[in-house]
Amino acid sequence: MLGLAVVVFIALQRISAGYGMMYSRKWGPSVGNRAGWVLMESPVFFAMLLFWLLSPRRSDAAPMVMAVYFLFHYFQRSFVFPFRIKGKSRMPLAIVVMGILFNLINAYMIGGWLFYVAPDGMYKVSWLWSPLFIIGSAVFFTGMAINWHSDHIIRNLRKPGDTRHYIPRGGFYRYVTSANYFGEFLEWCGYAILTWSLGGVAFAVWTFANLAPRARKLHERYEQEFGDEYSKLDRRYILPYLY
Repeated sequence: MLGLAVVVFIALQRISAGYGMMYSRKWGPSVGNRAGWVLMESPVFFAMLLFWLLSPRRSDAAPMVMAVYFLFHYFQRSFVFPFRIKGKSRMPLAIVVMGILFNLINAYMIGGWLFYVAPDGMYKVSWLWSPLFIIGSAVFFTGMAINWHSDHIIRNLRKPGDTRHYIPRGGFYRYVTSANYFGEFLEWCGYAILTWSLGGVAFAVWTFANLAPRARKLHERYEQEFGDEYSKLDRRYILPYLY
């Protein structure tokens, strides 16, 4: 998975995933954005839930709390976020299918590690007040707050019936083109820390490999559409001051 992340990062420098602002009919049949997000994100929610409920470790406090973090993110992404989307944009079914596969692999890596593969005794209840868990949790929820706030800014750029594009401003959009992606990447960095697992690291790396090239494409799109008005903002793509 870590090796494939490098391949995907390189490939996405040339390929633009055709959804959202970059939607393209070249990707084939599509569904409405709301249905696409539910179809793409909900399977991982139920997969992690099954890993938890079917495990002999299902009552262990630390893995249970870490699973709740994961499920909380995907409950919001599957059953709240889609129904707050405005407009009538569409998402290619090819993107939906690839998203389902990617998410299920992550559920397999992380759920499998937490509830089946991690050494016995690694995640004792004392893990919940260890420095790794506390720091990781702080990073995770900071990233979540940035992601949610950034999505809120994007949702409110347009008035009903308006289809024009606008430059997002405020929050972490002061520093990067894709503040919502930065927040999501930060979330999974926090999750890698609080679980201290290779699966968590792979998820964080994959998140960057998938979202950073898209952030760059969006940056270029904004520069094409808004010219100097956007360029003079001097924003990075996804990581403040860095990239």
